Amino acid sequence: MTVVVDDTATNVLMSWRHRFVPDVWNWELPGGLLDEDEEPIDTAAREVLEETGYRVRNIEHLVTFEPMIGMVRNAHHVFLARGAELVADPTELNEGKFQWLPLGDVPELIRTGKIVNSGSLVGLLHLLALGGAKSRDE
Repeated sequence: MTVVVDDTATNVLMSWRHRFVPDVWNWELPGGLLDEDEEPIDTAAREVLEETGYRVRNIEHLVTFEPMIGMVRNAHHVFLARGAELVADPTELNEGKFQWLPLGDVPELIRTGKIVNSGSLVGLLHLLALGGAKSRDE
């Protein structure tokens, strides 16, 4: 998954979408599965472009976590992208409609259960708690 923040680092790109298995509507970050022989960072950038139509300007690894440690081996990689340019229409049309949300609204969205996806929570809380959105000069 990728936390995509705009050039000012005040907005985050998210999709309001339905997940059928748990029957949940929530805001989610773009993300997807690794293709064979693809590096996680390349997957992250590709998935952002496919799902949103935005090409990220700068991307870095935030954290890798195991959502069900002790049960299955299933590493989830979370990235931070600073800045993005709209270059195309999304090609994955069942990923919801992405929009920019104020990053300052994220804590309330989490508190009210509007963000429940584990990867989205890990990425956003990492950014908010550890200040992952540094300026390009740092």
